[in-house]
Amino acid sequence: MNLLFVFVACAVLASLAALHWYVWRRMVRDTTRPGSTVRRVATALFVLGPVLVVAAFASGRSGLPFLLKQILAWPGYLWVAVFMYVTLALLVGELVRPVLLRVRAPGEKGRAASAPAAAPQPGAGADGPADPADTVDPADTVDPADPAEPADSTGTATAAGPAGTDARPGTASGGCAVAEPATEAPAPPAPPAGTLPPGDPDPKPRPTPSRRLFVSRVVGGTAAAVALGTVGAGTYGVLRGPKLKHVTVPLAKLPRAAHGYRIAVVSDVHLGPILGRGHTQRIVDTINSAQPDLIAVVGDLVDGTVAELGHAAEPLAQLRARDGSYFVTGNHEYFSGAAEWVDHVRELGLRPLENARVEKAGFDLAGVNDVAGESEGQGPDFVRALGDRDRSRASVLLAHQPIVIDEAVEHGVDLQLSGHTHGGQLWPGNLVAGLANPTVEGLERYGDTQLYVSRGAGAWGPPVRVGAPSDITIVQLAAKRS
Repeated sequence: MNLLFVFVACAVLASLAALHWYVWRRMVRDTTRPGSTVRRVATALFVLGPVLVVAAFASGRSGLPFLLKQILAWPGYLWVAVFMYVTLALLVGELVRPVLLRVRAPGEKGRAASAPAAAPQPGAGADGPADPADTVDPADTVDPADPAEPADSTGTATAAGPAGTDARPGTASGGCAVAEPATEAPAPPAPPAGTLPPGDPDPKPRPTPSRRLFVSRVVGGTAAAVALGTVGAGTYGVLRGPKLKHVTVPLAKLPRAAHGYRIAVVSDVHLGPILGRGHTQRIVDTINSAQPDLIAVVGDLVDGTVAELGHAAEPLAQLRARDGSYFVTGNHEYFSGAAEWVDHVRELGLRPLENARVEKAGFDLAGVNDVAGESEGQGPDFVRALGDRDRSRASVLLAHQPIVIDEAVEHGVDLQLSGHTHGGQLWPGNLVAGLANPTVEGLERYGDTQLYVSRGAGAWGPPVRVGAPSDITIVQLAAKRS
């Protein structure tokens, strides 16, 4: 098992190294000149970026000062998102690159046709090797030594004598003009690449980017702009705070008296080095503005200890709902000291449901611990939470991870409320999340049980969301029978 883990870890590291080399090649080597300051700085950035990523993730569960964790988190996590979308944009650019290399700009063909005959040799230009698309066909040039079209240095035609003889103007030989053997002046050497011909008023080198360099800069610049724009918009969406989402869920067993009951579902807040007290306050204000009947916090509230984040969680004490606020653990609570957090949220006025159930008017509300608690002997216990209940009553289960839906179906749960997936958070992460979860986001039915998965109110790792905006869901229960 350990060997398998080492093999997988080495394979992942090798893949990441190969991707960084590819992106560096396209973004730096192909767009900058050797030895330039820009190349040196960009190369250093490509070395520092992965180091910060490792430092940010490693420091999250270390004993480092919280301030240092914050300093490492911002650049490290943002590098992950930017690098991801630069890579995707460059891969798309590989499809466009060959087309751009072959398409001439308007008027370029005409300029090539009217260029002087003394053009640089194929394969050499003012800025390095020429692109195959820019070379001149040898068949289109005229060889000055071709005997079919002789010309003297003055541009006037000369008369040809008998085969093997030449006539020299002004000399008679047998009544015929005798010519001296013609001699050709050697062609002047071509000026060095990147310089102007002699006599030009500006003798300074004037390098012009080649087509390949130009195309590389266009593709690389576009990829960088797309990635930065995408990450910037996704970061703004997270820092702005989640928006309210409304979902109506009909329950066959819900009595008419409970019709319209509203539960505010908030998951995956992920308070930590980046999202702090201000984020909590925005969430609390959004929930209170909806005036729900009950509030359900379904796990992954924090990424850190109570000592580090207790202050950031304090606004939760301001939550207001007629039937109170309830909390169940997520997997990240068990990375951060679940027992301490359960006690702390209780002090803030939330009621933890640790494999427990309470009766509300019209339905039973139950909660189970997250499956990550099994390593501490505190995993989900459905028998304890639901085993002795009256199944003629409607039931709502709070469970962080959607994967426990099978146990919920087995115990006759009518509605399970979950989070954990973040809706994928970073597209195309939803495709990966779909491989590990029965439902990535939204409402789906499994037999007689319905499962609703929230996208969450925060973000883990990069404070960025793309294609999966954060939300707080108001789930309104509806009675099917009159």
